[in-house]
Amino acid sequence: MKSTISNLLWRFAERCGSQGVQFVVSILLARLLTPENYGTIALVTVFTTILQVFVDSGLSTALVQKKNANDLDFSSVFYFNILVCVILYVAIFAAAPAIALFYNDITLVPVVRVLSLTIVVSGVRGIQQSYVSRNMLFKRFFFSTLGGTVVSAIFGVGMAYAGFGVWALVVQQLSNVIVGTIILWVTVKWRPQKMFSWKRLQRLLSFGWKLLVSSLLDTTYNNLCNLIIGKLYSSSDLAYYNQGDKLPKTVITNINTSIDSVLLPTMSSAQDDRVRVRSMTRRAIKTSIYIMAPLMMGLAFCAEPIVKLVLTEKWLPCVPYIRIFCFTYMFWPIHTANLNAIKAMGRSDIFLRLEIVKKIVGLLLLLIAMRISVLAMAYSMIISSVAGQIINSWPNRKLLQYNYLDQLRDIFPSILLAVIMGVCVWGVSLLDLKVGVTLLIQIPLGAFIYWVGSALFRFESYEYLKKRVLALFKIAT
Repeated sequence: MKSTISNLLWRFAERCGSQGVQFVVSILLARLLTPENYGTIALVTVFTTILQVFVDSGLSTALVQKKNANDLDFSSVFYFNILVCVILYVAIFAAAPAIALFYNDITLVPVVRVLSLTIVVSGVRGIQQSYVSRNMLFKRFFFSTLGGTVVSAIFGVGMAYAGFGVWALVVQQLSNVIVGTIILWVTVKWRPQKMFSWKRLQRLLSFGWKLLVSSLLDTTYNNLCNLIIGKLYSSSDLAYYNQGDKLPKTVITNINTSIDSVLLPTMSSAQDDRVRVRSMTRRAIKTSIYIMAPLMMGLAFCAEPIVKLVLTEKWLPCVPYIRIFCFTYMFWPIHTANLNAIKAMGRSDIFLRLEIVKKIVGLLLLLIAMRISVLAMAYSMIISSVAGQIINSWPNRKLLQYNYLDQLRDIFPSILLAVIMGVCVWGVSLLDLKVGVTLLIQIPLGAFIYWVGSALFRFESYEYLKKRVLALFKIAT
């Protein structure tokens, strides 16, 4: 347990550090660049993000999940991934003119070809990341991610200030991946050996291909909105949609990614003990929601003054999207914990079936909403998210005897208290104070209300976290 908590803290520190720097940089870039610049990058990343799924091929998760993975497994996957990445880059390099033609913007060709280099670099880094996850060496992630983020921040802000426009964002993303990869290779001792086994690779693929298809469905669906908005609406509309998505996702990813990366290897080690996996799933859901709910509700109710102060008034059209995505992302832990439990028990077949059902539901909602407005498309994500929660939790009613209603009962107190807190802090905005003063009152008031409510009603998650923090403090001192 101490090892798990320690790795979780390192992972959380890595996410907070990198996302903190990226948040500050995004503020500076949003002030220096136009929404159209962000819209251009969003158009290109639709394709690079989808191709990035093939870089992993589901094999990284298979390496973490496999009980006795060794150098032969890791080396075989490494060489296979490099080959896949080179093929993918050649394909998108050749397809760049067609992508530009699709969007009626010939200037996208060099942007696509340069930004897509991240795919090749990610292929080199991927297996190192699997090795770190499998061996619970999350301290290494801290240095690689933070190093890449800081260096890329310097490049991005410097080029934006110098007037390079969209190329500031391209160089920022590319340098982030390159520097992070270099640091990870220096700090992690594992190196590919001169060995390859097609049989070992086939066994890993038999588990991983289902995760690949699942991830491909999920990533394609998540980026389909960007593609549709970019085609049917303006680049500014896409920029506001993405910025509204980015702010809550920045907050939520710190916590969710930390838990996700530690939870899978921990659950995999206990995959034969279903009672223990159920306990870990329940703990992950309750604790994550307890932390995420006040953050998302606080951001939703304070969205307008935050955007005015941080991004300036030119970004105010993204406020409705921030509020919609805050509600959507607040429930991410239910998805993450349920799916990790299924993967840890080796049921990638169930995982794939769930993704197919969810994407059919989501696609139908999206097709209905896309001709109405961009805002309607965002609202469809809320309905899709609720449906996804029910679908993801369905297998665990039998696998773990932990159904969706049980999960809702576990998180209801945290959600209710977070909503009450949000309404209270929103009331401060009615006083018509200056933006900075409003936030200075809202943030500590919200934290105080949630803390007092948790202590007063003796929330189990509050007591659990308090004990863990006190225990870690004693160890540190």
